[in-house]
Amino acid sequence: MRKKIAAGNWKMNNTPEASVALVADLKNLAEKEGIGNATVILCTPFPYLLPLKNVLGNSPIQLGAQDCSAHDWGAYTGEVSAAMLKSMDIPYVII
Repeated sequence: MRKKIAAGNWKMNNTPEASVALVADLKNLAEKEGIGNATVILCTPFPYLLPLKNVLGNSPIQLGAQDCSAHDWGAYTGEVSAAMLKSMDIPYVII
């Protein structure tokens, strides 16, 4: 059987506070209703990743980044490298 993945791209929406409230509600719903054998991934703006990771804790909902740089490091203003995401324990990214 194929693995089921449901991933949502957050785009450039919500404030940090509204995002935390929404993800807390999603976490509670996932814990109450379950998500079966699916992998559920929320791909949020980079500044929201750590606050939302703290909200999710050991929830079955996973986080992903919306983008990642083709460069490992360097003078690339605004870019986020795969190594940065890995150091934050963010396992998914939209490429």
